[in-house]
Amino acid sequence: MSDSSQPSLESPVATRCETPALEVRNLSHSFKNHRALQDVTFSVAKQSIHGFVGPNGAGKTTTLKVIGTLLPPQTGHVSVAGYNVVGQTQRVRGKIGFMPDHFSMYRHMTVHEYVDFFAAAYGIRTRDRVKIVDDVLLLTDMLGRRHDLIRGLSRGMQQRVSLARVLVNDPELLLLDEPASGLDPRARIELMEILRELRNMGKTVFISSHILSELADLCDSVTIIDRGEVRYTGPMDDLLHDRGGETRSYIVLLEEPCENVLATLQASPGVVEANGEDSKSFSITLDREQTSPANILQCFISAGGAIEAFREDRKHLNQAFLDLTEPGVR
Repeated sequence: MSDSSQPSLESPVATRCETPALEVRNLSHSFKNHRALQDVTFSVAKQSIHGFVGPNGAGKTTTLKVIGTLLPPQTGHVSVAGYNVVGQTQRVRGKIGFMPDHFSMYRHMTVHEYVDFFAAAYGIRTRDRVKIVDDVLLLTDMLGRRHDLIRGLSRGMQQRVSLARVLVNDPELLLLDEPASGLDPRARIELMEILRELRNMGKTVFISSHILSELADLCDSVTIIDRGEVRYTGPMDDLLHDRGGETRSYIVLLEEPCENVLATLQASPGVVEANGEDSKSFSITLDREQTSPANILQCFISAGGAIEAFREDRKHLNQAFLDLTEPGVR
């Protein structure tokens, strides 16, 4: 539907610089006697990657359906780029691209035919579709497979084609439900790189998942939901720091073995634990009050170690997830 068909909806409810990409306030929803969502509230900044995490049955899919205008909210407010999902549905649909967890594909079509079909469904003119389809296939690294049949593609390649499909209308907000489900490690890493590139291009990415640690290095912010209620919402870094306790763990990789650094680390103040594998890979746990990562890096430099990689070990996110969610049959 063109913008001119609904002139009363021309302006979002707030100025662009103030309006989040997605705002959910006091959203509640029930199915018969089952309360799927209870007073869910969070917002997502523009040009960010936001993780929406929770166990199976937590209410993630219901929330996605409401955001994607597939299910009207019973109570509460949901807006995309300032447009309300109720009353401004067509405006919202023009702003989003929705890739569900389980999606059907026209397996007898080629990759190009499939994406071109959806571009036509969006009303994109024939002369414009050629470039748009090629652009989204290039972005998802599927341009070289444009003449391949969908049925002959791997799960990872089909995910890329599905992502290309939701990009044809140039959406501001991407809603991805378990996008890495069923992918092998390489395909998962490649998909995450594509999502980072989309953020760099100005897109906002909203990822629903049940695995918190998988999103730790990807997301700028996160909302954790359980049994229909928000348990945490905010920056990913704040969750890491608040839930890391008094200690923090790091992984250090060296370009060459350094034999004498482990003993130095173990004797350093504030080092709770230090372990080394083949004198090139080290796992170090620090007391945050007594020392800093900079001091530990100095130990490696003083010992002559050439650092190849240094990163925080975020395994404690798994414990954070368990702390914030309740056990039980779902």
